[in-house]
Amino acid sequence: MRVVVTANGTDLNAPASPVFGRCPTYIFVDTETMAFEALENPAIGAPGGAGIQAAQFVVERGAQAVVTGNAGPNAFNVLQSANVSVYLSGGGTVREAVEAYTAGQLFATSGASAEAHAGTGDGMAMGRGAAVSSNPPAPAAAFAGSREDEMAALRDLAGDLRKQLAELLERLDRLERGE
Repeated sequence: MRVVVTANGTDLNAPASPVFGRCPTYIFVDTETMAFEALENPAIGAPGGAGIQAAQFVVERGAQAVVTGNAGPNAFNVLQSANVSVYLSGGGTVREAVEAYTAGQLFATSGASAEAHAGTGDGMAMGRGAAVSSNPPAPAAAFAGSREDEMAALRDLAGDLRKQLAELLERLDRLERGE
């Protein structure tokens, strides 16, 4: 299967990008062989419509699935109409994102995970009414310093994630109750 991962670099060890429409690079990966092709995002500097242009770009190049941190409604609609599923990834490298995808650890989203124009803002994307950071957590190996520093950073990160999860679950409950 040919999947595309949004990236901040040009190889499998590049950091995965938290945004779709304005990421620097798309890395197309054959999930069976891990052969890849890195292509610059032609829409990154677009004054408007970057998500739509980017989605059309990856569809035209044969992507069967997209792995990204967030996708806005315009990009999501283009991808959905082309039967390209969008999978949300929490960061790491392109290789880790593809491995998580092939292991079934990522789930297809049923809608946009960011508001329109979220990639042009202050680094926060709004996920269906609840704030979701577009800066994914760094993998444990990325922390510098002592073991204690890493443990403290991971505890802080875990606390932030718990808070985000609680907010998302609360919003989901309200939506299910029709509020």
